[in-house]
Order: sequence, then structure tokens, then C-alpha cells
Amino acid sequence: MERTSQKRLSREAGIASAGEGASRRGRLDLFKFVPFRLNRLAAEVSMALSSEYEARYGLDIPEWRVLATLGFRKEACSAQYIAQCTRTHKSTISRAVTTLLERELIERVANTDDRREFRLRMTRKGKALYDELVPRLLRREQEILACLSAQERRMLGQLLGKIEQSLDLIQTSEEADAKDAY
Repeated sequence: MERTSQKRLSREAGIASAGEGASRRGRLDLFKFVPFRLNRLAAEVSMALSSEYEARYGLDIPEWRVLATLGFRKEACSAQYIAQCTRTHKSTISRAVTTLLERELIERVANTDDRREFRLRMTRKGKALYDELVPRLLRREQEILACLSAQERRMLGQLLGKIEQSLDLIQTSEEADAKDAY
């Protein structure tokens, strides 16, 4: 795990030292530093999407992340898997799981391989909410990406895929669904 983090940090440093993120005086220009830009963009997009599910459905971002992860999976999964998949701290996911269990949007099921562990899946009520919400989020995604041409959208997807691949991140739902541990 530590080796992977070091590998990522050296890649990030390489991106910055390639010229885009560093000025001539060696100071870091945050607004040209790709990791900063990606993080800021991700936070802003996440907030824009949260308006679709927060007011109408009473979900916060971590709760949506739990539902979204369970929504693409065919089988139940652990809270640890969700935390790893969404890159969200496990205590944040734990609080979201507790709330969703109380609202009966998800339920615990026994892990057939390890009875000490439970897995999570959506209830019918959770699936209904998910099925109602997904088209709204997809429309919102299109609104956010409307500033890009169709070719630019494809290119953005390809470029993000290249970065994800270089960081050994799972890139498809099928690939993620096939893994028990992210």
C-alpha cells in the first residue's frame, strides 16, 4: 500500500515538474497544478450533483455514494468496499450506512463466505429511489458537460481513462463488480 502511495506521489510530482504546475521561480502555481485542479473540479461537480438528491431525497454526498456503489453492483458488498471504491473515509461511509439502514434504503445481509462479516444491498425502497434519481443525475451531468463538444467529451473520457490506468484504478463497472476487494 505504501509503495503505491509513493508511486502516485512521484507521478504527481512529475506532472508538476513537467512545467504546467511550477513557475520559473520554482513556486507552485496551484491553479496550474493538475492534482489541485482535478480535486477542485471534482468537489464542484459533486456539489452540483448533490443539489439533485439533497433537497428532494434528503441524501448527503456520502449517502449517495453508498447508494451509487450498491446501484451498479449485481451483488451485495461490504462498507469497506464502498469506502475504497469511492475513496471516502470509512468512518464517513459508516455514518452514511447507519443513516441509510435507519431509512430502510439499504439492508445488511450475511456474507456467505464469512459469517462474521455482513454485506450491504439496497432494499426495494432504496432501488426505487435510485431508479428515480439516476435519470436526474444523468441529465445534470449532461448540463455540466454542455460546454464541451461531443468530440471533447470523448477526449475527456479517454484522457481520464489514461490517468486512471496509470494509477491502476478500476475503470469499468464490470471490472469493479468482479472484484470483492477494490
